[in-house]
Amino acid sequence: MFTNTKIIISSINNRNIMSTGSVVFSVRIPQDLRRMMEEMKEVNWQEEIRMKIEELVREKNRERILAEARSVRAEMKGGGRASELIRADRDER
Repeated sequence: MFTNTKIIISSINNRNIMSTGSVVFSVRIPQDLRRMMEEMKEVNWQEEIRMKIEELVREKNRERILAEARSVRAEMKGGGRASELIRADRDER
């Protein structure tokens, strides 16, 4: 079993994320993975992880918005075809 090591990831203001400050987010990873990361000195792990988190958050947010839009659209379809809705609206005037 892997022994876990804590990595601290701090998010900072950059051109893609608009925020009022930075926060610290920590995750636990296996020690073996941490050692492998330390051997790759050319990689800026903080920046790589920050970009991946941002990418995932944006993707999940898009999925949530799309699901909400589909739900609204499904509710609208229950009322009839567009031409029927337009006719009903005109008749009410």
